[in-house]
Amino acid sequence: MTKYWDKPGPENTLPTLEAAVERAEELGIRHLVVASNTGQTVEPLIGRGFEIICVTHHSGYARPGENEMDEETRVQLTQQGVKVLTTTHLLANVERAVTNRFGGLYPGGVISLTLRMFGQGTKVCLEIATMALDAGMIPYGKEIIAIGGTGRGADTALVLEPDHAKDFFQGQILEVICKPRRIRFRERG
Repeated sequence: MTKYWDKPGPENTLPTLEAAVERAEELGIRHLVVASNTGQTVEPLIGRGFEIICVTHHSGYARPGENEMDEETRVQLTQQGVKVLTTTHLLANVERAVTNRFGGLYPGGVISLTLRMFGQGTKVCLEIATMALDAGMIPYGKEIIAIGGTGRGADTALVLEPDHAKDFFQGQILEVICKPRRIRFRERG
């Protein structure tokens, strides 16, 4: 049964992680792909018997030449068995440079905006799962759980069978474990 949070945000992190772990155990899923730039969202999952892949923002996301995850955190996570992936974002690759320079919207941007209709976390889950698969950090053709969020923390968890970026539309969302019911609040006229 899907759990819905009243609103998006980091206050949903612990219940999202617990819901993901519970469903992973029920389904016998071993791989958790988690979006985190600080490692904080990953920490409660360490030592619980899962293979954890932590996907960060790409270098230069916040500031040119800088990585948001400090080296000490990266080393600590790696020493605890977490695989850390920092690479170009699937849906914000070179197309973003074209959009920023010349305007318009390209396929990756359209896909991102469409997925965001289900919530930022849904877009993040699909993106990080595909990135982890393309990096060889999760097995092909196996169900995994991806955990993402809106801004900081986690508020969305999905059971996925991702495909490689070149076959993105062959991937499957098998279950929505949890997500925000409303993706944003807006004034109604």
